[in-house]
Amino acid sequence: MFHSTDSYGVTADSECSRCDRLLDLNGYHVIRVEGDGSGHLIVEIESSRSSPGCPGCGVVTLSHGRREHRLVDCPCFGRPVELVWRKHTWKCMEDTCPVRLITEQDDNIAQPRGLLSTWAMWWAARQLRWENASVAGLARQLGTAWATVNTAIMGLLVGLDRDPSRFAGVEVLGVDEHLWHHMNPARRGPREFTGMVDLTRDKNGRTHARLLDLVPGRSGKAYSTWLQAHDPEFIKGVKIAALDPFRGYKNAIDDHLDDARAVLDAFHVTKLGYQALDQVRCRVQHTTLGHRGRKKDPLYKIRRVLVTGIERLSERQWERLIQGLEHGDPDSEVTIAWQCAGQLRDAYHNKNLNAGLRQALRLVRILPTCPIPEIARLGRTLKQWKQEYLAYWTTNRTTNGGTEAINNLIELHRRIARGFTNPHHYRLRMLLIGGAFNHPQLNYPHRK
Repeated sequence: MFHSTDSYGVTADSECSRCDRLLDLNGYHVIRVEGDGSGHLIVEIESSRSSPGCPGCGVVTLSHGRREHRLVDCPCFGRPVELVWRKHTWKCMEDTCPVRLITEQDDNIAQPRGLLSTWAMWWAARQLRWENASVAGLARQLGTAWATVNTAIMGLLVGLDRDPSRFAGVEVLGVDEHLWHHMNPARRGPREFTGMVDLTRDKNGRTHARLLDLVPGRSGKAYSTWLQAHDPEFIKGVKIAALDPFRGYKNAIDDHLDDARAVLDAFHVTKLGYQALDQVRCRVQHTTLGHRGRKKDPLYKIRRVLVTGIERLSERQWERLIQGLEHGDPDSEVTIAWQCAGQLRDAYHNKNLNAGLRQALRLVRILPTCPIPEIARLGRTLKQWKQEYLAYWTTNRTTNGGTEAINNLIELHRRIARGFTNPHHYRLRMLLIGGAFNHPQLNYPHRK
């Protein structure tokens, strides 16, 4: 039965199943709860274990009292919690045994010499992954220092990183690069990281992008080295490899993913088309008016309308588009470039795969012959990447979009953290954010 000791807490003369249930303690009992006067809760727990056999000689040991292990635990009702674990200690009575004292250990409560409880470590990792939390914010909620929380989380992530199971079952592999800092590379290392993403579809045909790994640098060598270091079973399982139009990544795929079909990302191909259109507009603008675009110039006023999908144009936008082309495009070069870019986009939006493939083949055939130099250059690029470009339709619309989504998550959490200075910590944090670690404790908000 519990009885009150002060205005903040209670002590226990015996076990209380309600308190045990509240903290969800398996095999442990709450023996004391009190406040320290500063807003923190102090929860004292103890196990009901009997004396174990000595690991050195097997003789039954005798109790040798308790040893307190103070831990930072998950916040409770908006208050930081200090968990006091009263560890049993036992003494071996065999004189010839090298083992003298045995101290109770339980990784479900805490790691040896740990400062955070195991529950608090998983709670913090879930907050980082799902709630867009920062380590500084978690430290405030836990009532401890930033370094204490960061050290505990990094130790957890290092253990998860050693588990190779995250590479199992990967059939569609995406790759892309991103900047992780803007400092001098001589001070902080390469500015870019290359990320590998699992784009495998589930049984319903949906893609749930999952970051697999990050390696420093942006080059075919970085991607090639990563592929070369992996198990042959993983390499053999990859059937499709999505990529941006970067020859270094393509060479790495050709060298190490012989059985995989390379697919050029739809977004980047469409982007190339609209970049060519914008280059034509700028050239025509300068040729006709002798200067760069200004506020009242016909082509400059419709620069945004030109890159808007036809189906999204309002009547007012159509009027502006027609007027701008009539007054600013005397030789219809911008008009033709706009039509070519639109056809490039329409091929991807065609609901019928065979019809879209026929449109794409037609563009590969006719664009290199276009008299407009920017469009002809676009056509030559598509011709060089013909197999990878057409693979979009022959692989049921495989794209690298999931990789871009992971990059957006990385950018968000890099801003939340106010930047990173340690590339090792950065890699582990982004693997956590990107879903690389599929541990049950990261997916479900309970301790079991």
